[in-house]
Amino acid sequence: MRISFYAPFKPLGHLHPSGDLVIGTGLFEYLHNRGHRLMVASDCRVRWIYWTPWRWPELLRETRRAAGRTRRFRPDVWLTYHAYYKAPDLLGPSISTRQDIPYVIFQGAFSTKRRKKIKTLPGYLLNKRSLCAARHVFSNRRVDLLNLGRLLPHRNISYVAPGIYPEAFSFDGEARADLRKDWNAGDDPVILSAAMFRPGVKTEGLSWVIRACGKLFRRGRRFQLVIAGDGAEKEKLHRLAEKHLPGKVTFLGKVAREHMYRFYSAGDIFIFPGIRESLGMVFLEAQSCGIPVIAFRNGGIPEVVRDGKTGLLTPLFDLDPFAGAIEKLITDTVLRRQMGVAARAHVRENHDLDSNYEKVEEVLEAIVREHK
Repeated sequence: MRISFYAPFKPLGHLHPSGDLVIGTGLFEYLHNRGHRLMVASDCRVRWIYWTPWRWPELLRETRRAAGRTRRFRPDVWLTYHAYYKAPDLLGPSISTRQDIPYVIFQGAFSTKRRKKIKTLPGYLLNKRSLCAARHVFSNRRVDLLNLGRLLPHRNISYVAPGIYPEAFSFDGEARADLRKDWNAGDDPVILSAAMFRPGVKTEGLSWVIRACGKLFRRGRRFQLVIAGDGAEKEKLHRLAEKHLPGKVTFLGKVAREHMYRFYSAGDIFIFPGIRESLGMVFLEAQSCGIPVIAFRNGGIPEVVRDGKTGLLTPLFDLDPFAGAIEKLITDTVLRRQMGVAARAHVRENHDLDSNYEKVEEVLEAIVREHK
């Protein structure tokens, strides 16, 4: 197949890493590795563009350029990745209609509550337009699938479980020994966390990690906390760590995703609250390396972590249960290891990208055959 690809929320190669970018890149690479030809129709990011009128001329120019690229490429299908009210697809529906190309969305989302506020109403209407224009919409969250079913025929929507390449996140015993030596961890349990230090829920989540671990530290629990990440809120987090966990936190800075398997391999537990987390790819990566996860029970996290089997999920914004879950796993070595083994198997059985995305490829091929 020849596929025009577009990501209106966060284009491929965006400077700020995120789970959303990981999923989009994984989808693109999967289809490319399967032998399909892909062309990025546009790098235009449209987040909140309907409230930034000074960018509308730019959008019109980019629409013409994307239409020209698409006409020359002559795709069999247009595939948009991640369309929702903040970043509705403003290119794909019109270009696909004019050029008679089947239009498909991967990770489409629909929420009627967005029509109730002036700020989100334009995005709601524009996103609804693109969803209704799609020949098929894939969702990697069950709650989104349920909402899409209120708008679209069930034959036009599919659930695809999120996935990673498990072989890229496998346990490395040598890395474990080397890094724990660098961190002076000794025999103490190592608690890992990772996120970009940017304002908002990422820094807020890391603050919960530090405060929960500080509570355990004051109880006399022995452990080492290691945090990967960097960003504008670095100094704030360093000060918080010095207040709650003096001398017990190692900040690694930014760790490239291709090296994160070494980081996970050196730890015993991965914790991050995941406030309003859509899915949280780091939870899949950590589990794939054989360590259990602790997070808040919210967003899409229950779809990737099996509570009580591969990790522990606690109520949103409740420090005591969150700290209690950490304490449970740092003190129960047997349970921690059992969960780690289950976590590794869980990812390979349910979240292998190659297996899960076969359905996407099959549906796209069927749409192209039908169209022709």
